[in-house]
Amino acid sequence: MDDWPDQVPSPRLVAAWWVLGTVPAERIPLWAAHWLVVGYDGEALVELAGLSGRDPGPVHELLGVALGDCGLDGSDLDTTERGRKRAAAMTAMTAFTAIAELHAQGRATEQWVLDKIYEMVENDRMVGPDPGQSVTSLPLGRLYLLADERESPRLPADDHMRAIVQQACREQLAAAFDHPAPARADRPAGTEAVPRS
Repeated sequence: MDDWPDQVPSPRLVAAWWVLGTVPAERIPLWAAHWLVVGYDGEALVELAGLSGRDPGPVHELLGVALGDCGLDGSDLDTTERGRKRAAAMTAMTAFTAIAELHAQGRATEQWVLDKIYEMVENDRMVGPDPGQSVTSLPLGRLYLLADERESPRLPADDHMRAIVQQACREQLAAAFDHPAPARADRPAGTEAVPRS
């Protein structure tokens, strides 16, 4: 997620990346500062916002508690293997929907979408034995399966592949609309995707 577009991700999305093992530690303090500005608060969040991000150790030590300051609970932050498997589909739904939204906004190319999906699934080993529970049952997750059919997942997307990615993004957004994330009373309004100023 090092090349995430110039947009501050929501705490929920960062929590998903953390569970998936793809969170870029060097960018988290800046995001934490933005979250404070939009209304989240807590000692760990303030401390996290004050770090430089060059040393990932302190960032990772504070991240779980700071995300708790943002209203996320332990089930959102379970990075154990058992927790990742249990929450893989919901975590992937959050992360994949954010990618589909960026594509719909014209802020992400089809190639970038392919690269991010492949990176996330490969990094977290999210492809499980039960296809119903696997992230590859999600519209963007199925793009990972297409990578096996290509000579290399990093090959540039041709017109046919771009059309497949565009359709998968539309289906991902429709799936997210059908199954929205649960609302939280402790989340400040309007903080899900705050653009950088």
